[in-house]
Amino acid sequence: MPLTMAKVGEPATIRKVGGKEDTRRFLENLGFIAGSVVTVISEISGNLILNVRDSRVALGKDMAKKIMI
Repeated sequence: MPLTMAKVGEPATIRKVGGKEDTRRFLENLGFIAGSVVTVISEISGNLILNVRDSRVALGKDMAKKIMI
């Protein structure tokens, strides 16, 4: 399921990062790599604040839909 469907506060493991090559590279540089654990800190209008690799990252829902957990 896409990351946008994750519940707030529950850790999830990234299974796959989709999208075009540039998009995948951008997300991987932010720490979204298959096998990494990501936690949704908060959600506002579908946009997510995430905790990944001891960092907080904000993603729009379009980008978050490309990350499968």
